[in-house]
Amino acid sequence: MKQKKEVPYWISLILLLAAVASCIFGLYSGEAKIVYGKAVKICMECIGIG
Repeated sequence: MKQKKEVPYWISLILLLAAVASCIFGLYSGEAKIVYGKAVKICMECIGIG
């Protein structure tokens, strides 16, 4: 059986920080409102209301 290579702690930390920074940037630039609006329209179309 092959052993899995363990990812170094610092790589996981860098990826986590990059993800959090991207989320914060998206919230401050107003993307959440746009994404929510599109999600509502798609859901309305899926169930046949819109």
